[in-house]
Amino acid sequence: MSKTLIVPGLDGSPAPHWQDWWARTDPDALVVDLPDPRRPVREAWEAALAAMILRHPDSILVGHSLGSVLIAQMLARWSGLRVRGAMLVAPVDPLADSAGCERIRRFGPLPEVAVDVPTVVVASRSDPWIGFGRSQALADALGADLIDLGHAGHVNVASGFGPWPGGRVIRDRLLDRTQPRPGLRRRPGRTVRGFSPLPAGGA
Repeated sequence: MSKTLIVPGLDGSPAPHWQDWWARTDPDALVVDLPDPRRPVREAWEAALAAMILRHPDSILVGHSLGSVLIAQMLARWSGLRVRGAMLVAPVDPLADSAGCERIRRFGPLPEVAVDVPTVVVASRSDPWIGFGRSQALADALGADLIDLGHAGHVNVASGFGPWPGGRVIRDRLLDRTQPRPGLRRRPGRTVRGFSPLPAGGA
């Protein structure tokens, strides 16, 4: 089975974050060790993620927050990477005027080119780090599907997301979509509304 490479965001994803839970409970999941998560350097993060992709080709990438932006930037610029699919949860806008953006400004701007990897953007309507319309624009630019979680904050611990089985459901659907099937052509991105965010305690 393909590996799932979990890509944390700014400050990492320590317990009880859903990424930590996922890595501890899924034997096929690995956390990408990004150097100095409190003071991110784009080039260093890119090198760490590229090394993991080269070590585990044809993996599914699951990013959160700045980790999602890192994935999107790399897929847009490095077309030769062997990636099976990407799941971008609660991406941030590095060039917005949100509190804390000075630490991530060098990761901007968000890419505006389509990627050749099946991709899903999982967005919230109440994310303080990015407007929902900006998430929609990112999905459109990448040629990705958009999953609308409703008012789910930044899809982090503060928003009630500890264990998040719904995230694995999205990953499993992406795995199913990327199974090689003769004659199947990739469809354009679309918005999937009303998907249950399944926060801590969800089924």
